[in-house]
Amino acid sequence: MRFGAGLLVTAAFIGPGTITTASLAGANYGFSLLWVLLFAIFATLILQNMAAKLGLATGKGLAESLREQLPFRPARIISTVLVISAIGVGSAAYEAGNLTGAALGMNAMFAGPLKIWAVLLALLAGLLLYSGKYVVLERALILLVAIMSLVFITTMLLSKPDPVAMFSGLLQPRIPDGSLITLLALVGTTIVPYNLFLHASLMAKRSTPDWQQALPAMKLDSGLSIGLGGLVTLAIVATASAAFFGQEMAKGPLNAASMANQLEPLLGPAAQYFFATGLFAAGLTSAITAPLAGAFAVCGMLGWSTALDSKPFRLVWLTILICGVLGASLSLSPLALILFAQATNGLLLPIIALYLLWLMNRKTLLGDYTNTFATNIMAGAVVLFLFCLSGYRLYSLL
Repeated sequence: MRFGAGLLVTAAFIGPGTITTASLAGANYGFSLLWVLLFAIFATLILQNMAAKLGLATGKGLAESLREQLPFRPARIISTVLVISAIGVGSAAYEAGNLTGAALGMNAMFAGPLKIWAVLLALLAGLLLYSGKYVVLERALILLVAIMSLVFITTMLLSKPDPVAMFSGLLQPRIPDGSLITLLALVGTTIVPYNLFLHASLMAKRSTPDWQQALPAMKLDSGLSIGLGGLVTLAIVATASAAFFGQEMAKGPLNAASMANQLEPLLGPAAQYFFATGLFAAGLTSAITAPLAGAFAVCGMLGWSTALDSKPFRLVWLTILICGVLGASLSLSPLALILFAQATNGLLLPIIALYLLWLMNRKTLLGDYTNTFATNIMAGAVVLFLFCLSGYRLYSLL
């Protein structure tokens, strides 16, 4: 088995939204919310491992399994509407932010209109997806993840955060006043519903009759990849904390676009170009994986082919990509779509996680490779937390 599927999950959840959320967490609350990140990575690893194992064992993605295993037609219809709403529409809404983030990175390095960069980057993402070759996508995304990781981890090391304070933030749970929304956002940008569909579908492409032999490599890939994603997010929190926490500028607006200029006094004249490179890599990786995940989910739920070179599959990711280009190049505000996507995602994630847990305990599917008791306990705790989080999100949005 080749490595790489886990890194595509990392590529998907480290995007401009994660950079912004992690920056705000560090700038406004220092290291106080690092324990939340640690939990989110732990929960992500549990859920993604189950999704990957499902795809590897059955040769089918999560959407296909969901469509086939639900016993009643009304349940299938409701699930299809939810998945298309949350994953399909959500991917389209977030794609504008992904392309804008990548375009901001290119603009900081080479100048030029953001709209032109957004269109050019969308064309690049489209060409990679249109190739229909998983190995091409995998290699391109691995390279971008490597660049992104190098940039943000190096930036953290240069900012010289306090290691004692970091470990305290990781191991001592605290919720500072006013931090609840940031806390929820930090969890929400790490545990992403469409990553479950993406990981399961990617592993389904690698399913073989002796799939059990690939389990150790799959777990190692997931652990290292998701752990790397957590380290990158931690690096962004730590850099923002070292640069802005406790200072007057931390109280002002802070976002991914402004981080580069604000880091210059700390990291020197090259800070703008260095951070912009990381922002470009993070935006482009998410701009590629969001349409890919959306296509896997929508096609799987509708019973269409999920082959990378099939016409229905290409039509879905192309639609998502075009929506993103329109939102980014025409400066349209996708706020209404994003709010709708957040609401449906908040409802969908715990349901999908619960269904995934049920599937992973079916001997008719996995035989002697069903979840262990310990895995069920941990996964059950994660699902319970997600239901509580989902309820709070929906309450806040309403």
